[in-house]
Amino acid sequence: MSGGKCCCGHGNEMELKLQEIIEKYKGTRGGLIPVLHEVQELYGYLPLSVQKKISEGLGVPLSEVYGVVTFYTQFSLNPKGKYNIQVCLGTACYVKGANLILEKLQEKLGIHVGECTEDGLFSLQACRCVGACGLAPVMMINDDVYGRLKQDDIEGIIEKYRKQEAAKVI
Repeated sequence: MSGGKCCCGHGNEMELKLQEIIEKYKGTRGGLIPVLHEVQELYGYLPLSVQKKISEGLGVPLSEVYGVVTFYTQFSLNPKGKYNIQVCLGTACYVKGANLILEKLQEKLGIHVGECTEDGLFSLQACRCVGACGLAPVMMINDDVYGRLKQDDIEGIIEKYRKQEAAKVI
């Protein structure tokens, strides 16, 4: 997971970087979205406390900042796991059983849509379309696309990522 909670003593460092990002775009027309992108990269998500600082720093109403964050799906109000799983629920995927894939993921990970596993490894999202309708049903784990999924595929895919993490620890 990204350094959003920062229990490692890097809080002041992140605060300084936040201020640098805000200053870089202060007074720039259309600067809000680039600020949100960079700040989300820094924290891993956009908590309300950070949105308030962006609002104050850019001189933009908090309601506008919050409106942009909640309108665009690439922004998150909650921490995301190292591996962000997105299950496509667009028409083609839904008709081919994406809801069953999503249910299996929730069962396997012990979380619901919009949540992150306690170990910070996985987060789960539902999205409308990933543009791979010919591979329906589809899910993405970060930039990896998995298509023509069956419920039985889920356990092996999740275990692959868990094994990758275990190998990094050794």
